[in-house]
Amino acid sequence: MGDSKEAGAEAPPAGAAARGSLSLLSQGESEEPAQGSALFLGGNEVKSTAVVKYSSAPPRTAFARLEEKTDLKLPPANWLRESAKLGPAGTTILGNSKKSKPFSSFGMAYDFIDSVGNDVDVVSDSENIKKLLKIPYSKSHVSMAVHRVGRTLLLDELDIQELFMRSSQTGDWTWLKEFYQRLIDQKWQRKKKSKEHWYQKAILSKFLYYSINGDGAAQPVPSAAEQQEPSGSGQTNDSDGASWPAPFEMPSSVSEDPSASSQGSEPLEPSYIVGHVASAPKEQNLTTLFNDGENSQGLKNDFVRNILWTFEDIHMLVGSNMPIFGGGRYPAVSLRLRDNNKPINVLTGIDYWLDNLICNVPELVMCFHVNGIVQKYEMIKTEEIPNLENSNFSTKVIKDIAQNILSFLKSNCTKEGHTYWLFKASGSDIVKLYDLTTLCEETEDKYQNPFTMPVAILLYKVACNMMMKKNQNKKHYGTIRTLLLNCVKLLDKSRHPQIIASANYMLSELFQLDEPKKEESSESPLNENSDESYSEEEEETPDSDENGPYGSSADPPDDNKAVAIIKSVGELSVPEKYKSIHQIRPSCAFPVCHDTEERCRLVLSYVLEGLKSVDSSIKKESDLPAADPNTPIPLKYEDESTRGGPEGLEKQMALFLDKMGSLQKGNYSSQSGMIPGSWQHKMKLQLILKSSKAYYVLSDAAMSLQKYGRALRYIKLALQSHDTYCCLCTNMLSEVLLFLSQYLTLCGDIQLMLAQNANNRAAHLEEFNYQTKEDQEILHSLHRESSCQGFAWATDLSTDLESQLSVSCKCYEAANEILQFSDLKNQNPEHYVQVLKRMGNIRNEIGVFYMNQAAALQSERVVSKSVSTAEQQLWKKSFSCFEKGIHNFESIDDATNAALLLCNTGRLMRICAQAHCGTGDELKREFSPEEGMYYNKAVDYYLKALRSLGTRDIHPAVWDSVNWELSTTYFTMATLQQDYAPLSRKAQEQIEKEVSEAMMKSLKYCDVDSVSARQPLCQYRAATIHHRLASMYHSCLRNQVGDEHLRKQHRVLADLHYSKAVKLFQLLKDAPCELLRVQLERVAFAEFQMTSQNSNVGKLKTLSGALDIMVRTKHAFQLIGRELVGELGQPKSEEAPPAADPSPSLNREEVIKLLSIFESRLSFLLLQSIKLLSSTKKKTSNNGEDDVALKTNKQIYSQLLRATANRNTTLSERIDVLTRLLDQLARGSGGPGQ
Repeated sequence: MGDSKEAGAEAPPAGAAARGSLSLLSQGESEEPAQGSALFLGGNEVKSTAVVKYSSAPPRTAFARLEEKTDLKLPPANWLRESAKLGPAGTTILGNSKKSKPFSSFGMAYDFIDSVGNDVDVVSDSENIKKLLKIPYSKSHVSMAVHRVGRTLLLDELDIQELFMRSSQTGDWTWLKEFYQRLIDQKWQRKKKSKEHWYQKAILSKFLYYSINGDGAAQPVPSAAEQQEPSGSGQTNDSDGASWPAPFEMPSSVSEDPSASSQGSEPLEPSYIVGHVASAPKEQNLTTLFNDGENSQGLKNDFVRNILWTFEDIHMLVGSNMPIFGGGRYPAVSLRLRDNNKPINVLTGIDYWLDNLICNVPELVMCFHVNGIVQKYEMIKTEEIPNLENSNFSTKVIKDIAQNILSFLKSNCTKEGHTYWLFKASGSDIVKLYDLTTLCEETEDKYQNPFTMPVAILLYKVACNMMMKKNQNKKHYGTIRTLLLNCVKLLDKSRHPQIIASANYMLSELFQLDEPKKEESSESPLNENSDESYSEEEEETPDSDENGPYGSSADPPDDNKAVAIIKSVGELSVPEKYKSIHQIRPSCAFPVCHDTEERCRLVLSYVLEGLKSVDSSIKKESDLPAADPNTPIPLKYEDESTRGGPEGLEKQMALFLDKMGSLQKGNYSSQSGMIPGSWQHKMKLQLILKSSKAYYVLSDAAMSLQKYGRALRYIKLALQSHDTYCCLCTNMLSEVLLFLSQYLTLCGDIQLMLAQNANNRAAHLEEFNYQTKEDQEILHSLHRESSCQGFAWATDLSTDLESQLSVSCKCYEAANEILQFSDLKNQNPEHYVQVLKRMGNIRNEIGVFYMNQAAALQSERVVSKSVSTAEQQLWKKSFSCFEKGIHNFESIDDATNAALLLCNTGRLMRICAQAHCGTGDELKREFSPEEGMYYNKAVDYYLKALRSLGTRDIHPAVWDSVNWELSTTYFTMATLQQDYAPLSRKAQEQIEKEVSEAMMKSLKYCDVDSVSARQPLCQYRAATIHHRLASMYHSCLRNQVGDEHLRKQHRVLADLHYSKAVKLFQLLKDAPCELLRVQLERVAFAEFQMTSQNSNVGKLKTLSGALDIMVRTKHAFQLIGRELVGELGQPKSEEAPPAADPSPSLNREEVIKLLSIFESRLSFLLLQSIKLLSSTKKKTSNNGEDDVALKTNKQIYSQLLRATANRNTTLSERIDVLTRLLDQLARGSGGPGQ
């Protein structure tokens, strides 16, 4: 494997060297193991793969093999001249450039943000990795800063010597210096490096310059000032030279991995924030933010190569500057210089082995010297390094050390945003882990920790990156939220308002406001089966004994500040001494909001924090009125136009629509002086829009709970937010206009419901006037930009019903106007249909309101007076509303609702007709032409309604209702013509014809057969129509003289309608009086027929028929009797209030009247029967049946006379007597017994 020609990992594209540009690996070289990585199997089968993610090295060239006896003490001609082939190794070899780079891992993390928090366990400089893995073998001190982001640990060297020297100048690390001196090294002083150290450095530096064969000799030695310049953004490249080491201002494209983030100037933001929010600062602007004691150089990724190194199961993003040579027989080798008198020790062997593993180099070339004189070269394969004489080590032990250290750190560095310090003193076996953030917080200024800013930015960038991945970001919401909360916690609000505002906006974006109402618990899956969600139980799992002594109970008193301690470095070599407890991390579970209000309130809390950050960053204008956010702002919306009811609304609507038109042109007006296009402007726009959405959802939720006052308060805040957005917006998006249309639609709904629930107005008013402190503060921020009165006309809580209905209608009209002039109706057809439906509905409500007012005026009017102007005005308003509503429903093909409005218009016409009926003297009253005209109009509207529906199947209930109303209209018209015949204008025959036609049409639309709740009404109506027609033909027959054919026709029709009326009345249980009346009229009809008969036989037959009708009335008496029994039983109940007429269906006076008539007619018929039967008996004495009938009739007649003569009998007793007599009559005559 080590001899493979393909083992080289960083062959650049052709021509890269000639251009002198940073070389970028192709896709194939990074992903294919044959080209981009190699697998090394050490003596103990340790797995290692490396993928070069980024390289700025020029094409590799062969090293110059030095001749024997070459004196390395003598400097070569090109010594210390900047060389692309050596990179930073050339300039840092003597420590010329700044060595301590406490932020080197952050530079890599920024560039490969995709890997941070998720796929990679460790991000660090290769030197730090090597130092950690050599801990059990080395007596050297170890000092590293550790940070956690998700599951990733960032390791950086924390050079105590360097930082403490600096603290005397900057004061940044004073607290740490004091802590160090107090607990670790009381007599701390800077340790100077030996002459031998510098001698070895110089020898190595000269050796490397000799080995590159003097190619870089043309470049001058850079001055110390140039070497230490913090950023090389102005470096230029000669045509043949290479710009190396990598400049601090990275080019826009430096990664061959398409999933890796860009290092360009564009901030890493979710796609829906880009363009709206300048949330993350650009790379070149980071220096202005990171001014807490470190310059920008430490934040750049200035490693020659970044490598994704997988060592066993540990994934690491490593930075390396090791020079790699190649060409000819050796495609990739590392070059080392060794003193022949000093054998290679274990530490050096591990160092060489790890360097080659990390950089994927298969071989090592060793140059041996004695006192600087070159002796010989030796080639060693990487996998042979662990077995070298004097430096023999087990690769498996190195693997165990790596796993134990990672597990130890992951188990104890649990808090994101905290800076941990891993420290081992020189010569000590104890490794301690401190939480510097906690220690720092004990000082006065918590922002003295220089790591605070880079950590906060990294947390922010990782969260942004996760937000961008829309397809999977939902399961990471818990992690994103934790990252952002920790980011905000670290930052100083006064110094970094932009990032805090952006982080709060993203936090608000995590909560979905537009989720379906039925899925309130839709967040719960976020906590299940997710790698990034942890339960509280996992977080609190106690450490078991086998995980090592993390506690400090047995430690000396000095160690009580340590988070965890490794008591002996030897423990790290024990396999799985520290088990990998990767789950032990802070709980990142996304909060489950159990209801909509809780979710919206969370969103608004983040929005408010964001607004505060934006507002604090805007310079306060001298003329800006100071306001206390804790005091509600008095909003005086009422002016002279609002008091004018609907007329004032028209003016306000016109102003509103003018404003909406101007928005299309992009007018901008801000009271706080924000500059359009600034980050404050863009961010505040997004935050305000988010608040308006949250208030809208809150309003909708309150509406569904029937809390209409609260709903109006929330929609008022939503519209105030939107009004401010309109003032600030320079280019109104169609999506935002759609929101406005939806807000106004909901506002219309709320005003309508308030109008319909006037009984609870006090409670609604109390809810409307209540305001939380949070709402007041958001409103205060809005008032910095706008008066927020653009929608005052829509959100006022009026006590006047007409005003509320008018406001509701105007809200819908405004919503419709917005859809019309922005062409949103074609893009959102469903919302457009809903708006038009609501417009049709509110116009129906207003039309009914005016119609009822007109009816009320009509009922108050004196009968003889003519129709007032006020009534006529109300008719016109009502008719106009119905007409517009019908047009709304027809435009969206809503036949059912259009039919209902046509039906209401028909009812309005009937009210108009009724208004004209009482204009004359009641005694001389006739059915007027105006009444006829309005009733005919009503009929026309009902017929239109039926035509609109088409068939009953469309909507059976509406169809039946329209039919019933149409039947009622015909019936009323016919009844009025019959009762108040216009004889002064029409002939009797003409009137009778019209009445008959109207009655028959009423019957046509009266469905007596269909089983429904209305069936008894239809049966009663039909029975009444037949009764009236029978009575009319009966009357015609009485008054008709001459035309025998017409008389006969009337007789037949009267008999037919009487019989139909009786059949229908018998089906009803609550119309005994009507049935009795019809039967009595039939008896009278028989009596009238008898008067025209001459023969006794004919008269007897007619009498027999009349008595038969009398017998059939028994059913009516039984019904009346049951009603009376019910009356008698009712007063016994103490709870039931006594009433004069306990049974509304039974009119006692009418019963007594009909009973008296019945008794007299029965008495008359019996007497006539007795007379006729007696005279017939004298003539023919051999008819037995007649004798029986005569005897029965006499008995019944006698009993009837006695019963009627007794004035003390009650109504019930009289009915009982009649029922008994009718039974006897039925048996005696052999007639029917009912």
